[in-house]
Amino acid sequence: MKRRSPWSLVFAAFLVVPILEIYVLIQVGQVIGGLWTVLILIADSLLGAWLLKHEGGRAWRALRVALTEGRMPAKELADGILIVLGGALMLTPGFVTDAVGVLAILPFTRPIGRRALAKVVARNLTANVRRPGPPGDVVQGEVIDP
Repeated sequence: MKRRSPWSLVFAAFLVVPILEIYVLIQVGQVIGGLWTVLILIADSLLGAWLLKHEGGRAWRALRVALTEGRMPAKELADGILIVLGGALMLTPGFVTDAVGVLAILPFTRPIGRRALAKVVARNLTANVRRPGPPGDVVQGEVIDP
């Protein structure tokens, strides 16, 4: 099975997400009106900025504690990535990106995002590991001990 390039997924996201956002905005606007739709989008952005500041501060403190204790801060770094990504999505106007952003920011839904992020990183790391080549790549030599 041929692997898809990550760039094809990025291209598809840049094509599909705006169309989906426009569709949802039109549907919501028809139900509650244009002014209320804009006010809700502004409130979403303000909520996203507050969540980003609040949860980002918690993640930063957790990262500093992990580093002070001398342990690998994998969980804390993943949380930081998800919080920044979620904050960016919440600051972007649209209901679909706001929903995904909230899921990435909230502490009780973040473990799901952490697992997904770990799978993506692991898949990319294993895909980019260089496999040993044919025996022709081996250079015969001798180690001289000084």
